[in-house]
Amino acid sequence: MKNNLYVGLDIGSSAIRMAVGQQNPNDNEFYLIAAAEVPAMGITKGAVVSIEDVVSSITSCLEQAERIAGQPINHAYVGVSGTHISTLNSKGVVAVSRADNEVTESDILRAIEASQTIATPPNYEILHVVPKNFSVDNQTNIKDPLGMTGVRLEVETQIIQGLSAQIKNLTKAVFRTGLAIDDLVLGILACSEACLNRQQKELGVVLVNIGSTTTSMAVFEEGDIVATHVLPVGSAHITADIAIGLRVSLETAELIKLAYGQAESESFNKKEEINLSEFDDKENENISLKYVAEIIEARTQEIFSLVDKKLIEINRSGLLPAGVVLTGGGAKLPGIVNLAKKEFRLPASLGILDGLKTAIDKVNDSAYTTAAGLVFWGYQVGGQKNKTEGFKAFNIDSYKNILGKIKDWLKSLLP
Repeated sequence: MKNNLYVGLDIGSSAIRMAVGQQNPNDNEFYLIAAAEVPAMGITKGAVVSIEDVVSSITSCLEQAERIAGQPINHAYVGVSGTHISTLNSKGVVAVSRADNEVTESDILRAIEASQTIATPPNYEILHVVPKNFSVDNQTNIKDPLGMTGVRLEVETQIIQGLSAQIKNLTKAVFRTGLAIDDLVLGILACSEACLNRQQKELGVVLVNIGSTTTSMAVFEEGDIVATHVLPVGSAHITADIAIGLRVSLETAELIKLAYGQAESESFNKKEEINLSEFDDKENENISLKYVAEIIEARTQEIFSLVDKKLIEINRSGLLPAGVVLTGGGAKLPGIVNLAKKEFRLPASLGILDGLKTAIDKVNDSAYTTAAGLVFWGYQVGGQKNKTEGFKAFNIDSYKNILGKIKDWLKSLLP
């Protein structure tokens, strides 16, 4: 990897965050060495609405990260999110090629590529092909068929795709800053690499990333990804509700949310009040903290109900032993974990960086989990780890390159 740096770029609707990781040659441990954050401009619900503004924001974030890291940054793993992301299940079937019927790596690659030959809309682009399980002849639910014997290899995959126009606008904005893109990664998948461990993915867990204008979710079970969704509601809607309910500006509503926001209204009594002059000199009205908490609780309940609706669709509502893991900037609301326990009827916890070492305190903020996850993703894909925990998402283009090399090698053996 160039510069021996692994860089994650999380382009959100309210903030653009960059995290930088590097392997220490002295102890061979991997560390996060830099993190930067700037307000986002030109992004709405994960979609680019102004390339110039996005370029300006990314450039500012890049300059901050380079100053902290102390070296130039010229490449990054970029997170992709937004309501345009969709998923669908597919299957690929191939005949085992070897005469002794032993499944080889090329057979696995051909099966994964065959699963991509489904009718996808012409304006969509495939981001990931995620193998869920394999079947060799009549034996099903195989995690790794390499070396097994059979004549028919089948794979079940989940295809994750996004609108081509949105993806191209995002990549164009990144390229114009001078950054090369190592890979485009669905944000919630990268986030799962930073927040979830193997045991949680095996038992069954839903990761909920509450962003500014979108909420992403990913469900894992038996180590496989079961479903991913991006919902068009986030923490900015809570701020808007407060502004409407109290008849104040959005800026004042955001300050109130950050200072006194609470996801459980029962934590306040009706007599607890604050004066709006604390946040805006033009205002001089006393407001009830319980009323503010009721506004926040109502919108948070709506977000959780939308997530639970998706869980009901896949028959996982209330049935995930590892529970709900909350992350993202919106997960920092006090009381949100207890509310999640009530709404989902499951264990709930805040997502923290799992297995990443760092001396930078702000990276432990739940808002940084996607950026840190992108770094970890790059570190694993870069071959620094012998085994990836959990699942591995496959980018079909890289496998086409591998297949091309295999074909060239076979040709070289011919007389």
